[in-house]
Amino acid sequence: MTIESGDEVVIEYTGRADDGTVFDTSREDVAAESGLAEAQPEREFTPLTVSVGAGEVIDGIEEALPGLSEGDTESIEVPPEKGYGEWSEEHVREYETEELTATLGGQRPEVGQYVETEQGAAAEITHVDDDVSKVDFNPPLAGETLHFEIEVVAVN
Repeated sequence: MTIESGDEVVIEYTGRADDGTVFDTSREDVAAESGLAEAQPEREFTPLTVSVGAGEVIDGIEEALPGLSEGDTESIEVPPEKGYGEWSEEHVREYETEELTATLGGQRPEVGQYVETEQGAAAEITHVDDDVSKVDFNPPLAGETLHFEIEVVAVN
């Protein structure tokens, strides 16, 4: 059965950055080999179920699924605009260091530290001095061309 919009599909996948680094996978063996299993010990690396056309995955994967069939494997390249978007200076916010320290419960912010927004998104502190701190709210993979290997396990 060929995948169409509205179908529910089960896929195995591995996502790599341009330099070959694995940033995400559903495959337990790849997770172990790449260090993701150690970095995310609570996570189960299992196939992903996706409702095609529902916007549950990035556009580049969503657009690659229709036309594939159960058992197909596909290598896809996802440009930033079909992935996590381009990196933008507009998503970097400045805060008074004193104010950010108070928000962090009295802990002085440090470059490279991640903070979580009220909506649950992670943001990276990229600059700290006595007066101003900068927090980058761009997705970590913004501006990256992503490379995925996907395998269609089932089509429902």
